This record gives sequence, C-alpha cells and structure tokens, in this order.
Amino acid sequence: MLYALLLIVVGFVLLVFGGDVLVRGASGLAVAARISPVVIGLTVVAMGTSAPEVAVSVQSAWIGKADLAVGNVVGSNIFNVLFILGLSALIVPLVVSSQLVRVDVPLMIAASLLVYGLGYDGSLSRLDGVLLFSLLLTYVIWTVRQSRRKTEAELAEQFEQEIETRPRPMLQLVGLIVLGLVLLALGANWLVEGAVIIARLMGMSELMIGLTIVAVGTSLPEVAASLAASLKGERDIAVGNVVGSNLFNLLGVLGVTAIVAPAGVAVSSQALQLDIPVMIAVAVATLPIFFTGHLIARWEGALFFFYYLVYMTYLILLATGNAFTGRFGEIVLLFILPLTVITLAVGVIRALRAPST
Repeated sequence: MLYALLLIVVGFVLLVFGGDVLVRGASGLAVAARISPVVIGLTVVAMGTSAPEVAVSVQSAWIGKADLAVGNVVGSNIFNVLFILGLSALIVPLVVSSQLVRVDVPLMIAASLLVYGLGYDGSLSRLDGVLLFSLLLTYVIWTVRQSRRKTEAELAEQFEQEIETRPRPMLQLVGLIVLGLVLLALGANWLVEGAVIIARLMGMSELMIGLTIVAVGTSLPEVAASLAASLKGERDIAVGNVVGSNLFNLLGVLGVTAIVAPAGVAVSSQALQLDIPVMIAVAVATLPIFFTGHLIARWEGALFFFYYLVYMTYLILLATGNAFTGRFGEIVLLFILPLTVITLAVGVIRALRAPST
C-alpha cells in the first residue's frame, strides 16, 4: 500500500510539472513562430492542461485497463464542473461569456450525449475515436476563425497570464517540450500502476479508482488555472478553462485513447448506468445556471460543491458495499434533486422576466 501511494504521489507531481513544462515550451515555440495568441490559448494551453488526462487514459487503455481510462475522463469532467467551478465561484462570483452560453456549453452537452451514444454498445471503437477527434479538430478550427474578429490587443490581454511570451532559444524550447512529454509519460505510468495496486488491495474496481483518485489528480492543472484566474479577477477565463477542458476530454482524450488502444476502449455497465449519466446531468445543469444573468453566484457555486460531495459520498458507499447506499440514492433522487430543479427553474424564470420589468 505504501509503495502504491508513493507511486501515485510521485506520478501526480510529475504529471503537473510535466504539463506545465510542456505548455511553456510549446507556447514559447508558438510565440517564436509568430502564431496568434488565441491559437496558442485554444490549442497549446487547453491541450497542455489536459495532457495528464491524455497520458493516463492512453496508458490505461494500452495495458488493458479501460475502466481507468473511462473513469479518468468522466470523473475529471464531473470534478471540473462541480468542484472547480463550485470552489472558484465561492471565492468570487464568476462571469460567463455569451459565447459559452450560446455555443460552448451546448457543445459540451452534445459531446457528453454523443460519448454515451457511442459507448452504449459497451465500447468505443477506433472508428468512434476518429469521429470524436475529428469533431475536436473541427471545433478548434471554427473557434480560431471566430476569434479572428477580435483585435490582437484583446487576444494578448486575454491570454497574457497563460502563455509564455519571453523569447527563448529554440533549442531550449524544444528541450522543454521533450522534457514535458517524458515527465508526462513517467507520471502517467506510475500513477496508473499505483492506482491499479490500490484497487486490487482494497477490492475497489478500476473504474472507481479512475473516477476518484486518478480523476482528481489529472485535473490538478485545471484546478490551478481556474483558481488562479478567479483570484486575479479573470473570472471569464476560469469558466472557459473548465468548459474547454471538458470538451477536450470528451473529444480529444477519449478520441485519441480509442484510436491508439489495441481493441478500442471498453465501457462498463456501471459507467453507462451511473457515471456517464451523472456527467451528462452535470453538463445540462450548467446551462440554466450560466443563463441566469451570465453569472455564477456564490450560492450556485456552493450548490455545485455540495453535489460533488454527494456524488463522492455515493461512490464511497457503493465501493464499500454499505447497506445505506440504496437509501442514500433514494434521498438524493426524491428530495435533493427535485429541490434543485425547482430552484434552477425559478432562477431561469426570473432571468427571462427581468428585461421586461
């Protein structure tokens, strides 16, 4: 157990550090090549913060631990919205841009539904992976074209906290990229190995480990980026980082994983019956909250954070075979969820009536 925990901790550290080094090297290389800041932000930075998810999911699927790969993506998406946005909004109310409400959040919901539909037969094939990754490329290209309407000054200001702007020698930049990739590969290998050992020792499924320990660990870059953006007053970046990361996880991480896995990625019945539906519900729940005044208030952040604690509690009860698991699920379905739906509905109605009053 101690050896497994050491592997996980060291793996986490290498993943976070490796992702940061990769972003610095790649963004510096992009700046040296005179690539637009928005292209850097949408590609290098977004993919860099999701690099741990890519590394862990690909490594897991390659060695036949598909549940870890799926649990990592699904758990990361749930964690990103409920925990990261919830905690960020508790620090300071978050601003939601109109593009997120009109385009990106609906796309996140659609991508979540698509993954569920493709995996409903029990697996994500290589053809499914190609489709998902092709949609990601289409989204990035479209977003880059849309962003060209902004001025260079606006783009530079938007991403000044996220990209490397100081010129560095080309050899140093390439070295940073190589070092970042090596650290990510090592971190992913050790993290997956440690997680599998713990799963076996504790009798927990690999899916459960992926949904909890691995998902939280690989989401650390998003935690750092969103909390830093909130504290610096860049409240729109905090929200955009989460939504963009979720889209990349669904289309990019699962897409690449399904392509490189020898036999595709198996999707377990628990993931189809519980975890992916929860991920979809979380994505859908963001729409009315984002819609109400384009602002995530502190109480809405608290609601997100509370639901993450509820979800984690249910997973722990399920993993330990606790007799209270069924009753706990009934309480959530019969009382907590209806109250939440009513509260969100009232908020939407007030938002719709506000302009005419």
